[in-house]
Amino acid sequence: MSFPTDTIAALATPTGTSAIAVVRASGPQVSALTQTIFSELPLPRTARHADYRDAGGQLVDDVLFTYFAGPNSFTGEDSLEISSHGNPFIAQKILEDLFARGCKPAEAGEFSKRAFLNGRMDLSQAEAIMDLIHARSDRALAVANQQLRGSLERKMKALISILIGILAHVEAYIDFPDEDLPTEDRQNILNQLDQLLGGTRQLLATSHYGELLREGIMTIIVGEPNAGKSSLLNRLVGRERALVSPEPGTTRDYIEERIIVGSHWLRLIDTAGLNPAPGLLEKQGIDKALEQADRADLFLWVIDSNRPIPILPSKLGSRMTVENTIVVYNKSDIRSLPDLIENDSFPSVRISALRGTGLDDLRDAITKLAESFQTKTGEDLITINARHAVCLKEAVNSLESAGSKLRDGEHSELVASDLRECLESFGQISGKIDNERMLDQLFATFCIGK
Repeated sequence: MSFPTDTIAALATPTGTSAIAVVRASGPQVSALTQTIFSELPLPRTARHADYRDAGGQLVDDVLFTYFAGPNSFTGEDSLEISSHGNPFIAQKILEDLFARGCKPAEAGEFSKRAFLNGRMDLSQAEAIMDLIHARSDRALAVANQQLRGSLERKMKALISILIGILAHVEAYIDFPDEDLPTEDRQNILNQLDQLLGGTRQLLATSHYGELLREGIMTIIVGEPNAGKSSLLNRLVGRERALVSPEPGTTRDYIEERIIVGSHWLRLIDTAGLNPAPGLLEKQGIDKALEQADRADLFLWVIDSNRPIPILPSKLGSRMTVENTIVVYNKSDIRSLPDLIENDSFPSVRISALRGTGLDDLRDAITKLAESFQTKTGEDLITINARHAVCLKEAVNSLESAGSKLRDGEHSELVASDLRECLESFGQISGKIDNERMLDQLFATFCIGK
């Protein structure tokens, strides 16, 4: 892996007018640049107020600047952060001057990449930076913060430690080709492999919850025409987002809004009413509703409390379970009978979307169900991303293959080969590998200045 030698600079705050803008520079020329521009090299991590003058002596702005000495900086290199007034023209003038003085424009994610290359964080922590920037809920923010502080790294170190112990045991027999693993040792190793497989599968199972935190929990509102689905959407969103009419079949297409409920982010989708005898256009809306249901994570089944409980289309009914569905009995202000719940396996609440009653109970029920999607991995909150999931699936395959070879009494070399493949897959999560192309592609998804 080649280490960068250039000094880079970029705007670290979003483009646009604001109170302040922050320009960041990092690399071997930073200390000399700081002395040249500000006529001093202050104590590290000490903010100083000064005029910023360009190379021609022209005053650009009065700024605050902070010098960070490597390796005790974000990137592990000497770094400089300049806070100017938030006029985009001023920030651009400062950047142009830094480029004129020898800095190069930073590529997307280059600061974080340098932090990784210089050992300031592992790859999973670098990826957590992007999760932190894009977090849209309290839970997503909490998970990103914990992973930035090494929760996934600690979990991987524990799994790798078990794996290295198993691999060392197996490889000890490779030096003695005439003495393969005795039966009792094979059983001991199999027990350890089962433990390792369990931990790996448990971590892999957090992939789905991680996707929900990053993309939002896809929540579908379903029910008969005029059950109050659109009224419920409007109540949860807090504004008149969907048209409401006594005429059935008003919603012909699905409507999507994003909201926060409890500590989770929801993609809330109102769908066409499930009319058993629809017209042509209404049927197209129902077909779209069923398409959305195929991808749904959570269902809000809205039932008119004054009507018999409807029969769901089989395609929809097969997707709705006690683990992903809340029955919402609407219009409870008109009628509230104790025997409404015919199928008490589903969690249920009673509301009036018209009057706004029962909505706190519904939000509590949604929060409880959303919490159940989380896979526990111990005290730390951990959710892997899609890249981690690929690596862990490869690791599971390698461990299963090693276990199968052990049970079949195959040679130690073959078992060790599978275990080494697993170790390589684990290493790709933390980044303890020499794969520059993969790193370039990963950090290219970051924003400029980060």
